[in-house]
Amino acid sequence: MPKMKKLTALTGLAMSLSGFAFAPATAQAEDAFMEALTGGKVSFSARARYEAVDDGNPLTDDADAYTLRTTLGYKTGAYHGFSGFVEFEDVSHLGSDKFNAAGTNGEPGYAVVADPEGTEVNQAYLAYDNFDTTFKLGRQIVTYREAPFHRYIGTVGWRQNWQTFDAFSIVNKSLPNTTLSYAYLNQVHTIFGEDANVAPLINDGDIDMDSHLFNIQYTGLPIGNLEGYAYLLDYEDAFDDNKNSTATYGLRLAGAQPVNDAFKVVYTVEYATQDDYADGEMDEQDYYLLELGGVYKGWLLKLSHEVQEGDGVDAFRTPLGTNHAFQGWADKFLNTPAAGLEDTYVTLVGNVFGAKLVAQYHDFETDEGSLDAGDEFDIMLQKTFKEHYTLGVKYADYNADDEFGGTDTEKFWLWGEVKF
Repeated sequence: MPKMKKLTALTGLAMSLSGFAFAPATAQAEDAFMEALTGGKVSFSARARYEAVDDGNPLTDDADAYTLRTTLGYKTGAYHGFSGFVEFEDVSHLGSDKFNAAGTNGEPGYAVVADPEGTEVNQAYLAYDNFDTTFKLGRQIVTYREAPFHRYIGTVGWRQNWQTFDAFSIVNKSLPNTTLSYAYLNQVHTIFGEDANVAPLINDGDIDMDSHLFNIQYTGLPIGNLEGYAYLLDYEDAFDDNKNSTATYGLRLAGAQPVNDAFKVVYTVEYATQDDYADGEMDEQDYYLLELGGVYKGWLLKLSHEVQEGDGVDAFRTPLGTNHAFQGWADKFLNTPAAGLEDTYVTLVGNVFGAKLVAQYHDFETDEGSLDAGDEFDIMLQKTFKEHYTLGVKYADYNADDEFGGTDTEKFWLWGEVKF
């Protein structure tokens, strides 16, 4: 595929092609076209959230952030397999800015809450669906696992401004129990918004890329679901010793086996290896995940051990992942330390008076040198009413250790969401 300098061009091309794809040739076709165009579905969501942060930094004040995320979208009906989707997203600050919105709101004296204000086109793509295959061209969400567990490629959906991609993607399901996926990424629209410039990678909130994603999932095995992947990330504006341009190859097996009517065993085994790609410079590092647990009458308890190797210079990393869902909700390890990270954690999930309860305890250690990197306790309670309304409360408490360094951090969230 020829390289395009900016795939904002892809979004524009998708919208232009949509006009061609939907162009009617006869009166009957015009009626069908108008029915597809006007008979689509409107989507709307609003999430109001309070976030408090005490990051233990003596040079900054504690943060208190009141923010509102609103989206409005429209998906057309299908016309000869073609359809279109556009979604707008707005993030607003409610009240005074007593937090540092990732350097975009002029409040560096507060702890960071990475929810900048702004309004943008979150998604805008043309889709074609036929022959058990879906093609999408334009600005879109790209991910291969259920939210929020987007380990490598995701929306960073916990933040108010979601991450999307200018991309061309294909998903094919013509083979039994098999999903084949490919995506070409030309630009990343990050969570930091249009005012963010983190040279040399992020300019006006965007990252230019020339990247390829391959993912295969097979659900026909009796022992679990098998996933293989190759993520080839090429950062176009990276500096000479860029650590982000990487090739990651991995294999994952996740399954469950019933013991009786009330209890089943769950397990996951995953391995990946990562090395430099294109102009990247890093020594090869590996990734391991082992999980074993059980589900009893709707309650899940599991033990997990996740390793991101590091040698003190280079470390296995997931720069496009929804990393808030991993290594603790206090976000102390959004970027893997150069010494790597080993995370041993216990997860409890259940239902309390109709609300979903999630609790975790993490014990952290560096891969290189086996330094104690602290521990963390996380807990969340969330309840959805009548499908459309959700209330939630969440707390994270990270305790640092002098052996590795860092600061104790506490975070608290309270939110309400409506979604149609």
